[in-house]
Amino acid sequence: MRIGVIGTGKIGQLRATTIREHAGTSLAAVYDVNADSARQAAGGTKAVVAASVDAFFDVPMDAVVISTPVHVHDDTCLTAFARGLHVLIEKPVTNTAASTRVLVEAALAAKRAFGVGFNLRYYPAIKFMHEAIGEGKIGTVDHFRVFGGHEGLPKFAQDWEYKAPMSGGGAMWDVGIHTTDLTRYFLGEITSVYGISTERVWKVPGSEDNAMAVFKNPGGIAASYQATWTEWKGYGFFIEAYGDKGMVRAAYAPMRNTLITMNEPGGERAKTEQYYLEAMVREKLFSWKTTALQSFREELDDFLKLVDGRRDLTIADGYAGLRAAEVAEAVRYSSRTGEAVTLPVLGRMPA
Repeated sequence: MRIGVIGTGKIGQLRATTIREHAGTSLAAVYDVNADSARQAAGGTKAVVAASVDAFFDVPMDAVVISTPVHVHDDTCLTAFARGLHVLIEKPVTNTAASTRVLVEAALAAKRAFGVGFNLRYYPAIKFMHEAIGEGKIGTVDHFRVFGGHEGLPKFAQDWEYKAPMSGGGAMWDVGIHTTDLTRYFLGEITSVYGISTERVWKVPGSEDNAMAVFKNPGGIAASYQATWTEWKGYGFFIEAYGDKGMVRAAYAPMRNTLITMNEPGGERAKTEQYYLEAMVREKLFSWKTTALQSFREELDDFLKLVDGRRDLTIADGYAGLRAAEVAEAVRYSSRTGEAVTLPVLGRMPA
């Protein structure tokens, strides 16, 4: 499959690397406003280093990876679908739920695969947790607890990364967009949202410092949720599931799991701690990008299967991107009105 990459910043570079490495893909073209960055992403291949967006889309290809700033996702994504290309786009899909819905509808009309880069689904700790729940190790699931955060504005290199409306919003559109998706991944769906968002710390209009919410799935299973830009310990996230026979926790960074099991509620506990020393050492020596790169490799594998019509996959699709945006907007609405927001079931995008 011939794949182009538009946007070759730190994430786009990693995406281009996975395409160059993969036996089933070739890098067809790259484009970035920084020509040196684009040439670096081409990595000595025969990929066309395009001088403009139009020139990029004139190169024969089958799919495109879009890793540009979020506020310029729309036009490139619509062009890709209009050209009959499959799309893998970074999160968030766009900076509003309405514009995300437009892109989803364009993908459906074009009958093309639409993958969204929620790569945390591929982290080993998340896989461990998903398997533990699926195997019934904690019994019947009762609820989840979810947290994601970092210290805030010092983490950002560019204004568009945190200033609404370009960014979409604050913590829920940044670190929280991943944890919203993970919550839906484990709940199966989010159909009820009740929450509060605040802007008391960094005071960026439209960009929440903190969001706290309760999400529910159609079966009434709830998740308590927080996304924050005021976490004194720095970047990290966790998700915990509690059942009638134990609990399981996935966390990063560093990567780790905790599993507690009981034969019956209140019974004798067995505790397992899972550490990922190889990942810890690798990240210490070579940075977090090594872990992200591995997740991108697995995500690319799934994207190729998505293009082939498979839907029983870990990869997030356009509906997942849409629901994450809808949830972020629902929390702000709930915070203003004091009302819970009901959302329809989306499921997975059809083949």
